[in-house]
Amino acid sequence: MTPLVVTIDGPAGVGKTTLAKRVAQAMGVAYLDTGAMFRVLALRLSPVSADTPTEAVSGRIGGLDFSLRGIGADTALLVDGAPVGDEIRTEAVAYAASTLATRPEVRAVLLQAQQRIGRGVSLVAEGRDMGTVVFPAAAHKIFLDASPQVRAVRRVEQLAAMGQPADLAAILADITRRDAQDRTRAEAPLRPAPDAVIIDTSDLDIDGVFARIMAAVAPSV
Repeated sequence: MTPLVVTIDGPAGVGKTTLAKRVAQAMGVAYLDTGAMFRVLALRLSPVSADTPTEAVSGRIGGLDFSLRGIGADTALLVDGAPVGDEIRTEAVAYAASTLATRPEVRAVLLQAQQRIGRGVSLVAEGRDMGTVVFPAAAHKIFLDASPQVRAVRRVEQLAAMGQPADLAAILADITRRDAQDRTRAEAPLRPAPDAVIIDTSDLDIDGVFARIMAAVAPSV
């Protein structure tokens, strides 16, 4: 059977991670955090600047082997067989990853890795361009959105739960900057696929958004 793919796209802080894990758990399939893949590369390539030659970047990341283990919230992203840890979950790494995502050679490497994973296992893929570029033939495509202010508050709460200091004004400024970068980049800009189900989560709690998504994917559950 052809693996089933569900894509969940949207900007930073919209709740993609929590919801994608929950949907994957409910469907009994793996969860693919593509943002984590960019964060891994941001750490591996640090420091890297806009002036770093394409060949140098490609040479350092081309041989990495990404894979998944488990299903739902228990899915682990592996790099060369080793699980990725919380070292990638900082705001500095997140911004570096967003910057790195503007480089075509980086996106090309991860595009191949993500599509290879999707050919081998059913999954819920979370990211910025899953429905538009990586899995354009996905069975179901979801695009989540919310106001920058709402997303900033959610991110502060998430960081606080992880024991990390967070300043609302700084987080809001960072989200606004990342939004502009993600939506206007020449390579795979953030936007919903033409056939995506668009859900504004600003006035919905997690349960409400989850119910909307599950209603959309019901034919495959």
